[in-house]
Amino acid sequence: MIPIIMELLKNWSQIRKHFRESFTTNLHVSIATVGALQSPDVTPIGTFFLNREQATGFYFEKYATTIASHFENTTNVCVLAVNSNRWFWIYSLFSNRFKKHPAIKLYGQLGERRLATEEELKRLRRRMKRTRMLKGHQYLWNTMTYVRPISFTHASKMKLGKMTQLL
Repeated sequence: MIPIIMELLKNWSQIRKHFRESFTTNLHVSIATVGALQSPDVTPIGTFFLNREQATGFYFEKYATTIASHFENTTNVCVLAVNSNRWFWIYSLFSNRFKKHPAIKLYGQLGERRLATEEELKRLRRRMKRTRMLKGHQYLWNTMTYVRPISFTHASKMKLGKMTQLL
């Protein structure tokens, strides 16, 4: 896969749409950071959100303790969202081309941990609404109170040779 740099602000609505569609199929995004030994680390995050305001997002920091421990080394992060919809891939493989990019990466810097705003908590409740009757819902998501904001500097979309050449 060859990354192609996207104009972040110009394509923000397209990026947000891709992340929504990817989350629908994966239920998470992957956030990459660098640890104390300069080794890469990838963490799946199911509570990641992109804001309407361009080039910003946040995630709820309850279980993602590894990312927080890397904050002392560097604030740089990379967030990957892959559209894993089965029909998207079957259609693309059958037609020998993608109608949309299968993956987008956002690059940016972590902000300081802070209490979630009421709007952020509403967004979390709306996303997790379907699971509220399940046993694990209360345990996993009822006590989310802290978020870590991310400001993005650039984005890249994945090109897969001939199958993405028309995009």
